[in-house]
This record gives sequence, C-alpha cells and structure tokens, in this order.
Amino acid sequence: MTSTTSTANKMTVPGLARMKAEQQPITMLTAYDASFARLVDASGVDCVLVGDSLGNVIQGLDNTLGVSVDHMVYHVAAVRRGLNRALLVADLPFLAYHDRASALASSGRLVQAGAEMVKLEGGAALAPQVTALVEQGIPVCAHLGLTPQHVHQLGGYRVQGREASVAERLKADAHALEDAGAGLLVLECVPAELAREVAAALRIPVIGIGAGAQVDGQVLVVYDVLGISPPPRPRFVKDFMADHGDIGTALAAYVEAVRTGAFPGAEHTYR
Repeated sequence: MTSTTSTANKMTVPGLARMKAEQQPITMLTAYDASFARLVDASGVDCVLVGDSLGNVIQGLDNTLGVSVDHMVYHVAAVRRGLNRALLVADLPFLAYHDRASALASSGRLVQAGAEMVKLEGGAALAPQVTALVEQGIPVCAHLGLTPQHVHQLGGYRVQGREASVAERLKADAHALEDAGAGLLVLECVPAELAREVAAALRIPVIGIGAGAQVDGQVLVVYDVLGISPPPRPRFVKDFMADHGDIGTALAAYVEAVRTGAFPGAEHTYR
C-alpha cells in the first residue's frame, strides 16, 4: 500500500470474503492508467483489474498473447498511483507462470509495482503455482471458463461449459484451485446455471463476466462499460454511458446496477 492510500475503507482480500459471506455483491472494473483508475476508484468499485486485455484495448492487438510482464508492470504502477480504496488485481500474462519459478518471479514484479492480488488462467494443473504464490504471501485470483490466453486451443472466444463433461471438469478445477489457496475466482462466458452451482459450492467469492447474475460479483472492461470498444461487442456487455452524460456517472451506475441486481439481466446471460 502506498503512503497516499487511506486505510479507512480500503478493500482487502479478507474483505472480499466477508462480502461473499454477507451476500454483498462485489464490483470490479478494469483500468490501465492513473486517470481511469481515479475515476473507477471514485465510483465506489471494490476491485480494479489491470487486465492483459490491455493488449486488445490499449495496444490494438487481436488477442492478449502479445502482452508481456514488462507491459503489465508498467500499467500496474500507473494504476496504483490512481487508486485509493479499491483492491488492485493484476493479470499474469501469457507464459509468465508456466512453473513455480516463473510464477513467483512474474508475480513478485507485479506486487512490487503495486498489485495486491495476481490473476492466472487455467485449471487444476496450476494448483502448484497457486500454492507457491500463496505460501509467499501473494493472493491469487483464478480464472476459468473462457480463458483468453487459450484462445487458439479453444478455437476462438466461445461459451464454455455447455457440454456436461466440460462443466464437470470446470467444477473440479474450481475446487482444486480453491484447495490450492486461490482467494477469488473469475468465471468468464459460462452458462448461468453452471456459474450458480460453482459459486454456491465454493467458499471463495466468484466474479462473473458473462456468467449470469447468481454469482458473488461482476467484472467488465471499463471501455465496454463506456461504449468505447468497437463492435461486435459480447453479449455480456452493457454500455452504461448511453444513458448517462459523463464518465463518472456511468461508472457509478454500473456499480449501483451490480449491487442492486439490475445487472446483468437475462439479455446479458448465456444458457
């Protein structure tokens, strides 16, 4: 935590666990620079994710695979300077955590830049890396379902878990990652009923993006919330800027919609 960060209302990993226990929806948005970080933080959001989605929205790449640890460190440091309350989560980029040593080295750099939790994509095979990180005091957010770093293996950006065998494997992966020490789980582009079952079965909070409303919280890319991202836009996206006159009001409207259950709606949900 930087010296400019107030501890009075600072969100923490245990704080997220308490929110799940108390059934308070968790809100998360991405940010990639200090200016947007200030706006997002002021909206009252609980977590800010410096996602490797910066490859798409900042660098103009077709996918996230070209994002490096150096890129992530740069953007994490910038976002850190703009935050006051929200918990800062940072993506570990492609091939930055293929074994324990690489996971520790990459995560150490992100934490030293200001991250308070790191996120990695993949299932039970990553349990050793998760445990190694947690043993060194680095909180971990897991990511299952549509995992963009596996886009070539998945054959594109497709809904995951509609087949019974894939759904069962996802459930097993979620339990394995929780048992390994993960403190948070993101589920992306999975059927709402599957997401509900996973959230109900886990002790840790489950954050959805295209995973329906019956999870513990929601995350969106900030540019999607503001209608900046070019079409075609995923089904789970809602442009909050369309009904509001300025960025701050639109971001606050997203936070309020998640907390009241107004977002996501059926039109944002996969079956």
